[in-house]
Amino acid sequence: MTDLGPEKSQATDELNNRLFFRFFQAANTLHTKGTQALDAVGVTTQQWSVLGALSRPQAADGMSVGDLSRYLLVSRQNLTGVLGRLEREGLIERAMDAADRRARRVKLSEKGQALWLQLGEPIRAFYDAALKGFSFDDRIEFIHYVTRLQKNMAGL
Repeated sequence: MTDLGPEKSQATDELNNRLFFRFFQAANTLHTKGTQALDAVGVTTQQWSVLGALSRPQAADGMSVGDLSRYLLVSRQNLTGVLGRLEREGLIERAMDAADRRARRVKLSEKGQALWLQLGEPIRAFYDAALKGFSFDDRIEFIHYVTRLQKNMAGL
C-alpha cells in the first residue's frame, strides 16, 4: 500500500470524506437493519452488543463495568442504562468479584445465556446477508483495516 504523503489534494480530501461518510451510513444501517433482525426476540442493538460481549469465553466469569465499557467503546453512563434494563429482564447478573470483594462483575444469567443461543440464528442470517459476496479472506482483511482505522482514531 502506498502512503498518500503529506500533500493535501482535492482528490484525497474527497476520498476521505466519501470513506468516512460510508462508515457513518454503514453504522446507521447496522442500527436500523440490526434492530429489524432482533425485533422478533425483543432485543435492541445495544443489548445485543452487551450480550455478545458477555457471551465470549473470556467473559465466562463476568466482566467489570469498566472493562465492559472499554471493550464496547461506550461510556459507563450509556452502559449503565442498558445494564439496568438487562438486569431487570433477568438477562444479566451482577455479583461480587471473588478477587476483590469491593468490585462487582457483570455476567450472563442462565436466561441471558438461553437468549443468546436463541439469537444465534437471526444474527447468523443477518451477518450472512450483510457480508454477501465477501470471501473469508475479504472478511479477514476488512477486520484488519477497520481495526487499524479504529486504533488510529483512538489515538487522536
